[in-house]
Amino acid sequence: METVLEINNLTKVFGKITAVDSLSFSVNKGDIYGILGPNGSGKSTTLGMVLNVVNPTSGSWKWFGEEPQQEHLKRIGAIIERPNFYPYLTATQNLKIVAKIKNANPNNIEHKLRTVGLFDRKDSVFSTYSLGMKQRLAIAAALLNDPEILLLDEPTNGLDPQGIRDIRDIIRQIATGGTTILLASHLLDEVEKVCSHVVVIKNGKKLYSGKVDEMTASYGYIEVNADNRTLLLQKLGELGFTKIQQEKDCIKLILESETDTRSLNETLFKSGVTLTHLVKRKNTLEEQFIELTGQKMHA
Repeated sequence: METVLEINNLTKVFGKITAVDSLSFSVNKGDIYGILGPNGSGKSTTLGMVLNVVNPTSGSWKWFGEEPQQEHLKRIGAIIERPNFYPYLTATQNLKIVAKIKNANPNNIEHKLRTVGLFDRKDSVFSTYSLGMKQRLAIAAALLNDPEILLLDEPTNGLDPQGIRDIRDIIRQIATGGTTILLASHLLDEVEKVCSHVVVIKNGKKLYSGKVDEMTASYGYIEVNADNRTLLLQKLGELGFTKIQQEKDCIKLILESETDTRSLNETLFKSGVTLTHLVKRKNTLEEQFIELTGQKMHA
């Protein structure tokens, strides 16, 4: 698997604050990779460092298996700030300026506007665009040089539900064309629905990195309840369950191995416990993040 971006022990200190703390992870070609963490966790600082916008305190990174070079920027597309275009120029006029700055082929403009669903508004001035349309135009601008990897910092921030859906659909479409994507977000839902891989960070430290679906690949948990909860808890302990959480409406058993609910029900019944509630569930991504970060994150 070809590695597009490799980050090794990257650290950034601002005064007494360590914004990014010895962060390491790799993004392979074709990944939709999410950097997920609460606001202020170091996501934007990380993107800024690998784009040479922020000077690192220590650590290193490689683009396409090589030490960072100015030439690599031609193979990278990025949106790390709010869209900034001339308000009284049309979408096409603005993109022509971007193409000139990037030394990109202006013949790409029409195709990129179609990609982000703005071709029908190509002759409308930027000031008439909604926030979601402005964000889509920024993506079109980042795609003008046909980048091998696209970096997006909170691409759906501030958008309404339809705008969020539009951006997600565009990201998936771009990825199907072979473009690798690195996406920073504090939204669980965004990462779960869009990304194939994720690195979770809090206070600049990495808590997890790997495939999104592997975060939820635990044995899950079982919710049980009975009229006599004291007896139920006693029998569960005798059966070897060690991770037991008492909730308001049920008892949650965190599973450490594959467990058959029918057998559990029969065993408890023979022990004198009649269950009034029995449900087996898989851990949600949110539950995994709460366990990792110790705090509830936005869905």
